[in-house]
Amino acid sequence: MKRRLAFFVMLIFCVLAVCGCSRRAQMQGELQIKGSDTMVNLGQAWAEAYQQMHPYTSISVTGGGSGTGIAALINKNASIAESSRSMKPEELAAAVKNGLSPQEFTVALDGVAVIVNKDNPVKKLTIDQLSKIYTGKITNWKQVGGRDEKIVPLSRDKSSGTHDFFLEHVLRQGNPRGQEEYAADVLMLVSSTAIASEVSANKGSIGYVGMGFADKSKHTEVAVAKSAASPYMEPTESNILNKTYPIARPLYFYTPGKPEGDVKGFIDFVLSDEGQRIVKKKEFVPVRSLS
Repeated sequence: MKRRLAFFVMLIFCVLAVCGCSRRAQMQGELQIKGSDTMVNLGQAWAEAYQQMHPYTSISVTGGGSGTGIAALINKNASIAESSRSMKPEELAAAVKNGLSPQEFTVALDGVAVIVNKDNPVKKLTIDQLSKIYTGKITNWKQVGGRDEKIVPLSRDKSSGTHDFFLEHVLRQGNPRGQEEYAADVLMLVSSTAIASEVSANKGSIGYVGMGFADKSKHTEVAVAKSAASPYMEPTESNILNKTYPIARPLYFYTPGKPEGDVKGFIDFVLSDEGQRIVKKKEFVPVRSLS
């Protein structure tokens, strides 16, 4: 009798253990978030905060550029693609061909900050001047009111959404039929961090980064004007919200379809007041006013 009772007790414990493991497995989720280097630190901050509330959810956040993240999404290797630009028509077509229906979410706002070395006396530039610097028509700082010194333009590489955005909105000045391209001597760097570091060290350099990577203690944020007759504006939260800073943009999440489960939970958190406060803490701009 005692043996039978012990057997049943052991059986109950085994059943409860299996149920517990099954329950934990159901609760566990794994999100793969890939893409924009501009957004990678922001994505990691969101992930850390979300995981504190949902300890059974595992979230991996990696950069590599917006194009890399979107390619991973198309190939079904990402739960969410972070992107600092919109998906291109050919990317959407490839996703649909692969059986996906990408959904877009604006999760933050950003101003692309143009930065120069702290020792550089140039504090303001127009979009036209920036276009000419990056297309090789202006090559010396004295041409824009600075010292007689060669300009060393720095850019993100082609996998970057910021690279594409700057090409379209600065080099081509918003002209959809523009043919301007980066000059051959523009140095293509692999990350915003690399650009910020090089500008800090190189007196003749100029670069562009998401505003969350700009550090006023290490370099100068150039005020930018749409034209010589327009006011020069800096990439501040108020100037981005009132749309007076001319190189501002949304930052996106893309999902392979209508978000469900952990993906939906994570996006809901990102768009909540708590998630948007993280946006502000990381020196980007929330998508709406916060209480």
